[in-house]
Amino acid sequence: MRKLITTAFISLDGVVEGPGGEQEYRNAGWTFKDIPFEPAAYAMKGEEQEEATALLLGRVSYEAFAPVWPTMPEFPGYLAMPKYVVSTTLQESDLVTNWNEIHILRSLDDVAALKETEGGPIIVNGSATLNRNLSDAGLIDQYNLLVFPVLLGAGKRLFSEADRDKQQLTLTSSETYPNGIQKLQYNVQH
Repeated sequence: MRKLITTAFISLDGVVEGPGGEQEYRNAGWTFKDIPFEPAAYAMKGEEQEEATALLLGRVSYEAFAPVWPTMPEFPGYLAMPKYVVSTTLQESDLVTNWNEIHILRSLDDVAALKETEGGPIIVNGSATLNRNLSDAGLIDQYNLLVFPVLLGAGKRLFSEADRDKQQLTLTSSETYPNGIQKLQYNVQH
């Protein structure tokens, strides 16, 4: 079974929306505004490109990343690996042609079936709604979180408020950086 790893930039109060500057969000770019850049804190992104063998995205994140990531030399791993987009509305004709091997999955059952295939870890980037649904369905195996020392109040959160069974997590790695960011890695006990 393949491991499903979600990675997120998250505020201390759980918000994951608009970390990189998406203009429609009131706190757009909160990961770099007023927080000094610390290269070691972002090393996780390079490590996950080396470890992951596939990228899973929700439709909204796919539509935000697809025009940009294929042109960014910092993300060669994401360009090369197969991508899976979970969407009930996206059509094959909507997919970009310069971003190697993209597949549309229509449901969480399709994601569960993908996890059952041969291969290495599948990484989820962005995709707040998808992450909440994956978590509620018990499909996430590991969380890689960069927790930023900021309270944003409103915005999409990583975890839903669904009334579900408790999930026990095991902290497997943690680091704190001089700029106040914390890297936390948790495995989900299934």
